[in-house]
Amino acid sequence: MEFESPMLFDDGLPSQTQGYRGTSAAAAAGISYRQLDYWDRTGLVVPSIQGATGSGSQRLYSFRDILVLKLVKRLLDAGVSLQQIRIAVEQLRVAGISDLTNTTLMSDGVTVYLCTSQDEVIDLLGQGQGVFGIAVGRVLREVESTLVDFAAEEAQIQDELAARRARKIS
Repeated sequence: MEFESPMLFDDGLPSQTQGYRGTSAAAAAGISYRQLDYWDRTGLVVPSIQGATGSGSQRLYSFRDILVLKLVKRLLDAGVSLQQIRIAVEQLRVAGISDLTNTTLMSDGVTVYLCTSQDEVIDLLGQGQGVFGIAVGRVLREVESTLVDFAAEEAQIQDELAARRARKIS
């Protein structure tokens, strides 16, 4: 069965075909695997490459999915309710942001606002709203860095395993 999930962003982010297992996605987002599983089962953030289809199957998350996971985590850490986060994720999905580096999520702790320009941030602050903001571009770079580190660690482990196998054979 083909698993489909609407892409949250359709811009120049890293390949949508590169998949990351659930454990790597959870670690890169700074959440537990249990949270990842719950968010998938409840439809908050579902893996866009491959969903779980039963016991033993692997979820595969794209870079975009991991970015959304990390944004959800940041909003939760700031005290925003899961209900409001669901609304915010849907707003992001509908907006189809094309330039994430200049996008800021602002919140007053209750509602999440999507600001795509500095003028929108200033207007929101001028109205007395927006207690905190999350610069999506900064989170994007954090996720990239974490995944690059994971790839390097994985390559080193694979090299070590290959060397062990070679020693066993000879």
